[in-house]
Amino acid sequence: MDKEKVIIFDTTLRDGEQSPGASLNIEEKIEIAQQLNRLNVDVIEAGFPASSAGEFEAVSSIAKKIKNKIIAGLARVTRKDIEQAGMALKDAAHPRIHTFIATSPIQMKYKLKMDDDEVLRSAVNAVKYARRFSDDIEFSPEDATRSKKQFLYRIIEKVINAGATVVNIPDTVGYTIPEEFALLIRDIRNSVPNINKIVLSVHCHDDLGLAVANSLAAVVNGARQVECTINGIGERAGNASLEEIVMSIKIRNALFSVYTGIKTEEIYRTSRLVSTLSGIPVQPNKAIVGRNAFAHEAGIHQDGVLKKRATYEIIPPRVIGLKGSRLILGKHSGRHGFKKRLEELGHRLSSRDMGKAFVQFKKLADKKKEIFDEDIEAIVEEGIEKIPQLFRLEYIQVSTGNQTIPTATVKISKKGKIVQEASCGDGPVDAVYRAIDRITRVPVNLVDYSLKAVTGGKDAMGEVNIKVEDKRKRLFSGRGLSTDVIEASALAYINAINKFFRK
Repeated sequence: MDKEKVIIFDTTLRDGEQSPGASLNIEEKIEIAQQLNRLNVDVIEAGFPASSAGEFEAVSSIAKKIKNKIIAGLARVTRKDIEQAGMALKDAAHPRIHTFIATSPIQMKYKLKMDDDEVLRSAVNAVKYARRFSDDIEFSPEDATRSKKQFLYRIIEKVINAGATVVNIPDTVGYTIPEEFALLIRDIRNSVPNINKIVLSVHCHDDLGLAVANSLAAVVNGARQVECTINGIGERAGNASLEEIVMSIKIRNALFSVYTGIKTEEIYRTSRLVSTLSGIPVQPNKAIVGRNAFAHEAGIHQDGVLKKRATYEIIPPRVIGLKGSRLILGKHSGRHGFKKRLEELGHRLSSRDMGKAFVQFKKLADKKKEIFDEDIEAIVEEGIEKIPQLFRLEYIQVSTGNQTIPTATVKISKKGKIVQEASCGDGPVDAVYRAIDRITRVPVNLVDYSLKAVTGGKDAMGEVNIKVEDKRKRLFSGRGLSTDVIEASALAYINAINKFFRK
């Protein structure tokens, strides 16, 4: 039997933006929508058009720009909301109006001040009116998991007869648990006579930390659309996390027997973009996209990963768009992880020197939470190897500006002989590095550059740390300090080149 597809409905731009502190302007929403398109989500809920003029414009702009996805706009069951959604989506190739009304006793009594019949009538009328603007109508009985089942069955049946194409079951306040939600989905499928005419969807919140588990339980029991957000952002504790749902289905495919159309290699890039633009950082231990998700510090784990990644990694990093996992060096790390990092930095020590370096590493690890490459370099340089100063910076001059081609003149002492070269570049640092390359003629490529201030004030000392890679993919790090960041950059580059010649 062919596997069925689970439709991924992304609501990052609507429910996700409702996260406290998150607010996106029109350009940022468009940028995220374009990345969601590359991620290949099926539905993009672009916003709530009736909520503000800016929101209307954002939904309208996304509808105009993205033509190969369903673009949804949220609307309450009022005619004004539905009209606003219809107008905002008028240029969409595949528009969907998503309308909703609360169905739980507590919401109907205290928020809506409506009885069952009034809510039912409003829902049916809204779906019928929305059909004037689109053939694709989604209806959500808000707070479904705290609603009375018989009333829920009744309203679902009526909105389907009125023309709904998707019915979404929201766990609006994150109240349910997986077994309970699975039973609700089964009961809906068994009790609503016309349920096969629509796509059954779920939208779970994370107030009890169960949004993903509840969504997956619903998929097992027949839901074929899942509403979720990037990084799980959203109201209160957030929504079900898109990346966790997608990767659970992918990694445990034999269990779920369904598939999604998501291009998983775009997951990490999408996560970073949403985090940057929303201003909401991703917690380090967040599943799939957290900084520590593919990081290993324990020596036993590092040894296993070095021998066979699958010993401790159930997801290959490249599947979500990462180059690889990270071995974090700290007090829990073992000799294998330390030796591997040394080799990556271009150091192949004798057994005796390796033993001495490992002792120094462990002493330092007891004082620091994490050991960085620069710490390892210092251990090797100060205690094991001395770097010959084959090249030494003597003089540097840079001409640059916003309307000037950056140009650098560099003098370097090479085996006691002064050599001078000049070069242009994309910026002052690039110009300096090109001039140094002309003198040293070393076949390395710059792969990492970082600059930070190590003191305060206007005359702060700048520290530049770089990494270069040779043709054999060996890495060599360089470090430079100066109150002039251009000079610090040059010193770091020459430091790395001297290490290359040491090898």
